[in-house]
Amino acid sequence: MDVIVQSLGFKHSDNLEAYINEKLQKLTPGDRIVRANVTLFQGPDRATPNDYCEILLEVPGPDLFVKESSSEFEQSIDECINKLQGILRKQKDKMVDSHRRAGA
Repeated sequence: MDVIVQSLGFKHSDNLEAYINEKLQKLTPGDRIVRANVTLFQGPDRATPNDYCEILLEVPGPDLFVKESSSEFEQSIDECINKLQGILRKQKDKMVDSHRRAGA
């Protein structure tokens, strides 16, 4: 899987990029993910410091997009990955279900 990490308005650390790559590897390998576009940015209002993470997964069929915000980038990333795992699991269950019906 190809991973592209962009940070808007700041330079992200190598540690943060490694963290993103590590988390993305936990997504099911059989999901045929072509590319993950990860965008990190901070909220517009510095008085409420929110760190945002957007992940666009390019997969066969419609691409998957999630966006989360939290007080830290790592937490935003974790929430995005958890959402994507749920979406991918539902898609896989749907596919397995349709194969079972077709074979019956």
